[in-house]
Amino acid sequence: MVQKYQSPVRVYKYPFELVMAAYEKRFPTCPQIPVFLGSEVLGESRSADGAVHVVERSCRLRVDAPRLLRKIAGVEHVVFVQKNVLNWRERTLLIEAHNETFASRVVVKENCSYSVHPENEDWTCFEQSASLDIRSFFGFESTLEKIAMKQYTANVKRGKEVIEHYLNELISQGTSHIPRWTPAPVREEDARSQPGSRQVEGTLRALGPAAEAVGTDGDKLDADYIQRCLGQLTPMQESCLIQLRLWLQETHRGKIPKDEHILRFLRARDFHLDKAREMLCQSLSWRKQHQVDVLLQTWRPPALLEEFYAGGWHYQDIDGRPLYILRLGQMDTKGLMKAVGEEALLQHVLSVNEEGQKRCEGNTKQFGRPISSWTCLLDLEGLNMRHLWRPGVKALLRMIEVVEDNYPETLGRLLIVRAPRVFPVLWTLISPFINENTRQKFLIYSGSNYQGPGGLVDYLDKEVIPDFLGGESVCNVPEGGLVPKSLYLTEEEQEQADQLRQWSETYHSASVLRGAPHEVALDILEGESVITWDFDILRGDVVFSLYHTKQALRLGPREPGARASGQLVDKGWVLGTDYSRVEAPLVCREGESIQVGTPVGHLLLHPGRPLLGCGNTAGQTRRAPGLRDLAGQQGRDHGVPVVGAQPPMQPGSRENKGTGQLHKPRA
Repeated sequence: MVQKYQSPVRVYKYPFELVMAAYEKRFPTCPQIPVFLGSEVLGESRSADGAVHVVERSCRLRVDAPRLLRKIAGVEHVVFVQKNVLNWRERTLLIEAHNETFASRVVVKENCSYSVHPENEDWTCFEQSASLDIRSFFGFESTLEKIAMKQYTANVKRGKEVIEHYLNELISQGTSHIPRWTPAPVREEDARSQPGSRQVEGTLRALGPAAEAVGTDGDKLDADYIQRCLGQLTPMQESCLIQLRLWLQETHRGKIPKDEHILRFLRARDFHLDKAREMLCQSLSWRKQHQVDVLLQTWRPPALLEEFYAGGWHYQDIDGRPLYILRLGQMDTKGLMKAVGEEALLQHVLSVNEEGQKRCEGNTKQFGRPISSWTCLLDLEGLNMRHLWRPGVKALLRMIEVVEDNYPETLGRLLIVRAPRVFPVLWTLISPFINENTRQKFLIYSGSNYQGPGGLVDYLDKEVIPDFLGGESVCNVPEGGLVPKSLYLTEEEQEQADQLRQWSETYHSASVLRGAPHEVALDILEGESVITWDFDILRGDVVFSLYHTKQALRLGPREPGARASGQLVDKGWVLGTDYSRVEAPLVCREGESIQVGTPVGHLLLHPGRPLLGCGNTAGQTRRAPGLRDLAGQQGRDHGVPVVGAQPPMQPGSRENKGTGQLHKPRA
């Protein structure tokens, strides 16, 4: 697997010419970088007018690895070849580097660029990207990969410090300004007689793609902006953020999430780029399907919900996080569900999360430091067996699942106060559905333990603690109370609400990987069954097929009543023998919406046998250039026994992945 690194834009608040003088001080040796043992010039050339200077160097780096690994490799240092193209006219320096040592086993490539800041010509920008491909290394591939990336990211941080060190040294020596390059008059015959001029032109052409890779003027992330608005990140975390953001810009149709939102998904998946990308794609599809981006503008909670829903925003905690108070013990959850329905409650919960993200952005600007999560104060006084009403608990679990999937890392701290004896029962029911990282943010106080040192005063200012908890702040959060039964929905209204909920639950998300088409099995129990589906292709092309089998499928564990999905066809099965095709392959092109119905009752020689569908690849899939192992196709279907989508292999790629939305099949 190729490891990639992409730095944010780092800014030196000095002119380009002065930064170049500091950069040259790194050669031929640099005591500030201990692993850099020295360098020697292999070749050098200049353009006729002196504007372009090309230098090729051989650099020796000490191997910072365990002694056993160095002994097996038989080397104490490695050699890199670096080619620099300095263009004084354009005020740019382009750097290419690759390893010569173990080049057949390990491939390291690096591209860097120095250029003038687009908004301030007296500042200099620096960008850096690299890739590491370990093909084989005496069985120590994984170890070498970890060592290499750790050492590389450490050197990235050290590199900026070294440039700043030499800048300060120059200024202390009295060199604070270096004039810009100006062309000298050159006769045409002199230019033709310069042997190095054509070589420089050829070098520039050779470096064209690399220069484009690091020098494009897209919507880039500034290192100072990251630290100011997103917080302290390691170089590899910065790289993951930039790569995922770039991938979204190139592949996502619609509104690009804010950097804070992207970062939450990376944190939720421990900065595993592929897993975070998959989770984020699922969430973006969900947001589009449910129009969550406009929820705050379109959602107006019913008056009954505003009166009896005992929750609301209340200033912020001592860290500047927005504070949300929920008096769950005073809230009639059963009555609310019977009066407004589960969907209205879910919409209200989503609006709270959307408002929370908005408040985090406001507090970031207000306090001048990154604030990406909020604090929830959960008061459980009054919690009793009524709150353990089975449909209510089921609805609560559904809301937790939706929030965990689409608002990761938004809860900074949960303060649970006045937990009664019945709380352990509720906790036993819901805790398995809460992410471990989220559970670690819970602080639980029983009785009056929240008062005094170690209690709320450690997390909330005294002026913010609400009056119903003995604080000084008047809290305007509704007190809740029992919902009058006269306000409950009628049976007809409840039936309509249930139908709406069932319809919304029809839509599900699934990942579709190359070589593993997504397949869904369902049992046909009635002789006149018709399978229908509605298939929307958001990205890429998909082939949909329908199959029937009498063979037993290898079904994994699943919830009662759920249909089997995943890759169900045994790879040893033969088409026409072990299973048969019912529906001819249907090609669904990107952007199309397909509605199909298939009568299947005539197949029911043995009622209850599963009908199986599976997907294949077709046509061309749009891939993000330069990013491997992704596909970026997203689809959704309704009533589908199965759908599969796999991007075709592109030249030079090893694997592609896609994401899709699947709906529960209906017969």
